This record gives sequence, C-alpha cells and structure tokens, in this order.
Amino acid sequence: MAFDTILVGKFYFEGKFQDLEVGINNGKIAKIGKNLKGGIRKELFGAILPAGTDTHVHFRDPGETQKEDFRSGTVSAAFGGTTTVFDMPNNKVPVLDYASFDDKLHSVQNRAYVDFGLYSMFNGRNSQIIDKRSSSIKIYLGGSTNSLPVGDIPQKELQGLRDLGKPVVFHGEDAQCLLAHRKSEVNSLSEHEMSRPEECELKSAKTMLELDVNHSLMAHISTPDSLEILQGKIMGEVTPHHLLLNTDSDSGSWGKVNPPLRDKATQERNLQAYLDGKYDLLSSDHAPHTEHDKEEFPQAPSGIIGVETRIPLLLALVQKKILSLDVLYNTAIRNPAEFMGIKKGKLELGYYADFFSFRFSDIKRLNQERLHSKTPVSPFHELPVVFPDNVALRGELIIEDGEFIEDRIGKHLAELK
Repeated sequence: MAFDTILVGKFYFEGKFQDLEVGINNGKIAKIGKNLKGGIRKELFGAILPAGTDTHVHFRDPGETQKEDFRSGTVSAAFGGTTTVFDMPNNKVPVLDYASFDDKLHSVQNRAYVDFGLYSMFNGRNSQIIDKRSSSIKIYLGGSTNSLPVGDIPQKELQGLRDLGKPVVFHGEDAQCLLAHRKSEVNSLSEHEMSRPEECELKSAKTMLELDVNHSLMAHISTPDSLEILQGKIMGEVTPHHLLLNTDSDSGSWGKVNPPLRDKATQERNLQAYLDGKYDLLSSDHAPHTEHDKEEFPQAPSGIIGVETRIPLLLALVQKKILSLDVLYNTAIRNPAEFMGIKKGKLELGYYADFFSFRFSDIKRLNQERLHSKTPVSPFHELPVVFPDNVALRGELIIEDGEFIEDRIGKHLAELK
C-alpha cells in the first residue's frame, strides 16, 4: 500500500507511548503499524499526541481585528499544539442569521493556519434563521462581551433549537443575579468576583437543566459546585485560568475575565476536580484585548488570551506528575473533537492525521514575549510550560523544530470530507 506520508515516532496509542509508523493518505490515517513502505517518511522525535481541539476561542475577526484576527489567532493555536478551533459568535456584529454567518465565513476563509468551525448565537428568537453550516450554537444566559442575555425562550424556539441538531454551549451566569450584584465600579479581581459571584453561575446551571436541549455543554465553569448541579446531564468545560489562577493572582486587569477568577480555596477545589477527571473539556476561552483596552481596571473589558498556552500549561503539570496524561488527553484532545462531531483527536483509521510532538524535558518558564497573539500579555507569564516541537495538520507538518514551514492550509470544517 502506498502512502502520501509516513510519520514515524513514539505515538500515544491505547493509553501508552509506543514506537509506531502511521501511514497517511489524503490527510487521514490509512494504516498504523511498523516497517511501512511506500511513502515519504518523516521521523518525529520525543512523544507524539494527537493534536488538540479548542472549542472556545474569540478571534475578534471581523470587526475588532486590532485585538486579534484569524491569522494571528490560528498561528497561536498551532504553536500550542492545537490544530482545530471553534470561534465564538459574539463579534461586534454578532453571528445571528444566514447573512452574518456568511459574512464572517467570507471574511476569515483562506486566512487560517489551522482548521476551524464557526458558532452562531441563539438569542431566543432566531432558531429558524441560524445557518446550518454552524458547528455549534452559543447561548448567553448572562451578558458578557458583545452579547446580551437570552431571556425567556418560547417553547417553539426551544424546539427549533433542538431541530437544528447542533451542539449547544451555554455561557453560565444568570442575568438577574448579575444585575442584583452589579457594582458601579470594580477596582480589583476580588471586587470583580463579588460583582459576578458563584451564586450566579450556580443559578444558571439549574436553568440549563430546565431548558433540556440536546448535546449541551456549560462553558468555563469556575466552581466545581456547578458540576454537582449538572449531575453529568450537561457536559462541563473548564479553562486553565479557572484551574491555575485566583483572585490573589498578581495580574491586575489582565486577569479580569467572565466568569471571574475565584478565591484561592475555590480555585484549588476546581483544580482538584479536574485532576480527578470530573471535567469533560478543557478549552482556552481565548479572548484578547489591546493594552489600551486593559489600561484601567474599572473600564477594562473581560478576557484572557490562552489558545497557545492551553496544552503547554497542562503538559507541565503532567511532567511534574500532578496531572494524569489520560485526563489531559481526554479533556483537551479527544472529548472536544467528539463533542463537535469531527474525526480528530484519536490515532485511529479514518481519522485526520493531526499530531504534535514534544519532549517533557523541555519544560521552561513561559515567556509571554514569545507568544504569537497580537497582544501577547498573559497572566500565565513565568508559569511552567512544555511547548510542542512539531505540529502536523492532516498529515502536513506545519511547524517543524519550532518554526512555521507551511502557509495557510487551514480549512473550514464543512470543506473537509
């Protein structure tokens, strides 16, 4: 059997690293074995994992490309070992219907360095005009950047949402609760946390259960108490910032995010829940802003960059034997792809050949100046990280020895066969 490419190295397969050869045709895994013949061979040194899928990024494109765009955002993803991203719909002009979806797709197409899907936003009244090419639907139960809370949803709209047959992701903060705790000004991470308390997240978790939509996920959970309410009926997503940072973090406005960072005790409980395998997905909620935006805490918009550091931060925890590799693999690689219904995240016949290789010995302190976002200021600066050396997208090496060697070959997932 002839192959376009044969990747050779120590692959994570069936729960352990094994010396294998992977034959690739048309971007997909055609054979897994040893001593394969008939293709261009490429040996990857170190450990090899299927590449990551990040189901929660805000690349600000179109409308606010001074903050980020699809070029810089997808480059950042690739350097972090992520080859598939799903971009949220809360652009300056939100993605609510066929026209706005088409405008966004036209704007970002042919500028991506990794594969991508696009969300549409459900506002409680638009189920009949959401574009069928949407990868997933976002519902804001509470307001956040460029978004308004959904409010009461008529039953016919709920049925229309179910009929779309798309995964549904909730922003989990209750609008009335946020209004009740609203402050005229917040000047610190602790004050921001008090203005959007855990109570608002827990109330929204109960609302999600009542809405009873199919195949749903609660985004960026900041307290493990939300998982107790969801009882496994709705999947749970967590971010590195809600695992590793808290209101004592010395990050100022760069740590301001919705839902907010919690106190140290809650953050440590959340981390332990993740280490125990209680979360389904690990996403970045990559939400960039400019230095000017973040200049003054009270006026600073919420959002933290993270698409490039999501996997490297957690690989460092694996290297330190704090985190099981299985938990990282499941939450950052396999489960996100499965949730979105794409054939990625597994070393399995017929799946896309997306991989990254790394060395655990390459653990270092994060230097934010080397990140690829347009404003690379990170609240994770100087935390331990393990970055990939090589990254393959559909069998093509796009990063080799830490350097980009491919142009923009990322595709909208609807284009992939």
